[in-house]
Amino acid sequence: MRSVAIWAALAAALTVPVVIAATSPVLAWRDPVYIVGGLAGVVGLALLLLQPLLAGGGLPGLPARRARHLHALVGAGLVTAVTLHVGGLWLTSPPDVVDALLFRSPTSFSAWGVIAMWAAFAAALVATFRRRMRPLHWRLCHLALGLMVVLGSIIHALLIDGSMGTISKVALCVLVAAAAARLVWQQRWSVALRRRPRPARATSTTPS
Repeated sequence: MRSVAIWAALAAALTVPVVIAATSPVLAWRDPVYIVGGLAGVVGLALLLLQPLLAGGGLPGLPARRARHLHALVGAGLVTAVTLHVGGLWLTSPPDVVDALLFRSPTSFSAWGVIAMWAAFAAALVATFRRRMRPLHWRLCHLALGLMVVLGSIIHALLIDGSMGTISKVALCVLVAAAAARLVWQQRWSVALRRRPRPARATSTTPS
């Protein structure tokens, strides 16, 4: 029963903000490209909730190996959503996107969005080189980039007065932050255990 409740709550947390944004009157007179780009950003924020839960084993009944596989798939979906979000805005208003990428935009939410975007791309790139890095170094690097994505995305979303409902947006951002904080707490102990020196093996001596 507890597992069903958790999955139902997660489904609601993922779908309700997207549905509210998709039916917002703010989008009534917008171009289709702008609507797709805007909704892609909302979907990306929703997918961001899944990533720390999958990485930290926060979903009941999901084996660790399956969770890691889904984490990679959701990560690819997140990068796609970010690309569609920026691409839609580019096709709608190229000068605004250029100003945002060059950190010349007068709106503060643009800078945070760009930071989150580059961090997401960097996290995906680091994931492709996982086998070439030390496990601990890869874990710390990927986690740090993921936290940058979370922080930048939350600030970016909260500063925008757009199609997302205020209550649903704040609730989703709080859930994303809580899931990320939980993962950091878990990884803190994991890193501590990995760095703990192994006890020296006892050597037996035989009398001559």
